[in-house]
Formats: sequence, C-alpha cells, structure tokens
Amino acid sequence: MKLGAFEMYPVTDGRFRLDGGAMFGVVPKVIWQKCCEADELNRIPLSLTCLLIRAHGKNILVDTGLGSKEDDKFQRMFAVERTPTLLVSLKRLGLGREDIHMVINTHLHFDHAGGNTMKEEDGTIRPTFPKAQYYIQHGEFEDAARANERTKASYRRDNFTPIAHVNQWEFLHGDRELLPGITAIVTAGHTRCHQGVKIESEGKVAFFLGDLIPTVSHLPLPYIMGYDLFPIQTLETKRWILDRAFEEKWLLLFEHDPLVQAGHVHRDQEGKYFLREVKAWQ
Repeated sequence: MKLGAFEMYPVTDGRFRLDGGAMFGVVPKVIWQKCCEADELNRIPLSLTCLLIRAHGKNILVDTGLGSKEDDKFQRMFAVERTPTLLVSLKRLGLGREDIHMVINTHLHFDHAGGNTMKEEDGTIRPTFPKAQYYIQHGEFEDAARANERTKASYRRDNFTPIAHVNQWEFLHGDRELLPGITAIVTAGHTRCHQGVKIESEGKVAFFLGDLIPTVSHLPLPYIMGYDLFPIQTLETKRWILDRAFEEKWLLLFEHDPLVQAGHVHRDQEGKYFLREVKAWQ
C-alpha cells in the first residue's frame, strides 16, 4: 500500500494461538466467542503480522514475530504455524537479513520480539538483522531485563540481550520521530512503556497498534486483555488513540487479527467504535 511517498507491506511470521479468556480479560466467554471461535483448549487463532515500511531509502521493520528459537513444547503449547516465516515473507519482497536498516519493537514480549535474534548452527544467538539499528523504549528494556514472577514468561532474554552485546539498540525516552514521518509514540497499558508507530506522509496517516488493540474484536473500550499490566491505563490510551484516529482519519494497522490487517475507525451515535476494512491492503 502507498501512503503518500511511503510504501507499507504486511509481512507475516505465521500464526499462533493464545487462551481466549486471557485475550479478553473480564469479558465473558459467552460474549467474546461470538467473534472469536476457540479450540478444544480454549485457544483462539492470532496472526503474527509485522510491518515493513519503505521510506527515505530505508527498509524499516516494525516487530519481528515469534522467530525460530523456541522448542517443540513451546510450539505445541501455542499451536505455532510459521508458514511463511518472517524471513520468507521478506524474501518475497526481495529483501534479505542485511537489507533491513531499522527494527522498531512495540515491546519485547516473545510474540513481538522473538525474531529479533536467531540461533546459529553452533548454538550462538545473534541479531537476525546484522546491519539494523533496533529501537525500543528504555523503560521497556529495563522492565524486560528485570522481569518478575508476573512478567518473566513473556520476556525471553535471548530476544533482546544479544542485541545489547553488539550495541545495536537505540533506547528511546518517550515519543520520538525516528525519521521524518516515522514516529514512535508511547501507548502505555499493555506494558508500562509499550509503543505504537505513527506513519505520516503527504497528509495521510497510518498507525501500527501493536498490543494496544491487538485485533478488531478489541475495538470496544472495555475489551482489554488479561495480559495487560495496567488495564485502566490501556482503557484511557485506547480512548485517546481511537478518538484521534476517527477525527483525523488514520488508517489503523492490526498485528494479531487473523482476518483483518487494516481499516479506518468510525463512531456510531452511541459513541461506539467500529471498523471499515481497507481491502486494498491485501
């Protein structure tokens, strides 16, 4: 898709499944199952849709999916289907590992940062994209490095510490324009320093949501994941983003929806939000 002078491509790392109850928090299953069918283990299907942006002569990757380092037990637990993988998706666009200039992580949970690194044949963990600068909020990196009993299952050190060892991280301290029209914006709630990415060119705006609003089914304000560490903050951040997206006609980009990748948000007379999918994104 063209966005002004920029180009945007969805690049997938496959699919996986998470517990439906955890994905919808306090929303009862009798309600959420109308939009998300669960399997026999109560898991719902989710996509691993990352974003490639071509802007200012650079290839910019937003999030990196699950990656290839996890064992068979992990893949069975989360019903992982990495077909195609992120690297295959990039190859279809004529890009190799060395062609990525920037990697922006929304946060460092394993399904968003797993592809940051890869395991070599000798077992060494190295950055997947050797020529890229990786960008993350400094507070997110600190929280990942000091994960506690509540968060350590989501943060896997092999996804981020090898990058620090070769000095490829650039730490952000709040909102920051990384390139003209490419801005990291803190969207706290899911984690303390979760960030989204605003893409703006020639008067057109798109916004990559990450886990703030993981699927279209999470558009209703109270539909907040049980995984969110600060759910009340998620509520207010969602309200702020959806209001701006409606008023300024942003294109919203969804990372985990298995069917819808992008659309424009609208608001009905009762103030409830709904999405009109952008088919041209396909």
